[in-house]
Amino acid sequence: MGRVQDKVAIVTGAASGVGKEDAILLAREGARVVLTDLNEEAGRAVAAEIGEQALFVRQDISSEEDWLRVMQLTQERFGGLDILVNNAAILAYGTIEDTTLELWQKIQKINSDGYFLGCKHGLLAMKQRGAGSIINMSSMAGIGGVSSFCAYSASKGAVAAMTRSIAAHCRGKGYKIRCNSIHPDGIKTPMVAGLHTTLKPGQMPAVRERDPKQIMARFAEPQDIANLVLFLASDESRFIQGAELRIDNGYLMWAD
Repeated sequence: MGRVQDKVAIVTGAASGVGKEDAILLAREGARVVLTDLNEEAGRAVAAEIGEQALFVRQDISSEEDWLRVMQLTQERFGGLDILVNNAAILAYGTIEDTTLELWQKIQKINSDGYFLGCKHGLLAMKQRGAGSIINMSSMAGIGGVSSFCAYSASKGAVAAMTRSIAAHCRGKGYKIRCNSIHPDGIKTPMVAGLHTTLKPGQMPAVRERDPKQIMARFAEPQDIANLVLFLASDESRFIQGAELRIDNGYLMWAD
């Protein structure tokens, strides 16, 4: 217990799924947590479950104005920022052939622009504290090629590359601020569970045609991701910088 005692964290997309588990676990280990999401009802419920050491703020992560407001409220309530978990994202099917420019731009605005804004303003806040940890939720789609998620894959690839750039910047400047990315494969979350509602007639992701055992082996629980987030948020990972950490049950390995 107490692995992030008295640290202050912001977790985006904290109303459900991985973000919710991140926030609860960080608070359990001693952090004061600012939870953000567009889903106010669910977000406030999670904050209430955590208690006085939590604050919920409604946020559109693609809005710089919202990021500035979140940083200000974090400063006013808890006195600064030590941990930023960029977790909120959207996911939609679309190959290179059927992804529209509108869908492409929508996904980039949230998954890429939103993370850029979080990193930029999070880093500035952490400089005032003298140290910090930025944790960006990328994806295996940002490492391997996933034909069914063209725009999503591109956005998560951008997150991974940006993470390395930020890590290099902090190391070069001598900042005690770390930036790492997490690359899950499938996760059992509401976002993934709701994917079928976006399917068009005749559209079926290739993954669903594979061996059911292999498909189920790819799906982690949100808690599995939260455990790694906690490690990266804590001082235990003080020498890990610019890393791309896969949580995929060996998906890139060939299984006979």
